[in-house]
Amino acid sequence: MECEIPQVNSNIEEMKKNFEETKTIAVIGCSPNETKDSNKVAKYLLEVGYDMIPVYPKEDKILGQKVYRSLLDIDKEVDMVVVFRKPAVVSAVADACIKRGDVKVLWTQIGIVNNEAGKKAKEAGISVVQSYCAMVEHREIFK
Repeated sequence: MECEIPQVNSNIEEMKKNFEETKTIAVIGCSPNETKDSNKVAKYLLEVGYDMIPVYPKEDKILGQKVYRSLLDIDKEVDMVVVFRKPAVVSAVADACIKRGDVKVLWTQIGIVNNEAGKKAKEAGISVVQSYCAMVEHREIFK
């Protein structure tokens, strides 16, 4: 597998604006396992006041929140999507963000880069952050 360097990415000012304007965050690949990064980040997002929606193929509840099987199944507005899945899946996530029409930010965690998906999302008016940890950046920006 070839590693990609993010060619489509937001800067710190855009990240800050994204966090400030976001109320609801869907976490794609949110594991019920408390030792996994996706669970830790989702828990942090809840703790700092976001409406966090776990998206996972199993479980009914994660961190006390209703679990959805896909982004398209979520029945309320989603401002930001944070992705904890392999880079190849990000293209389908970007398509789902575009199809929903309400997603303002597509955020992929550290090591997850898909420039083609990022470009597609950006062209649809969605802010793109690739290969950054949402928890780490939020802590750094709002310390």
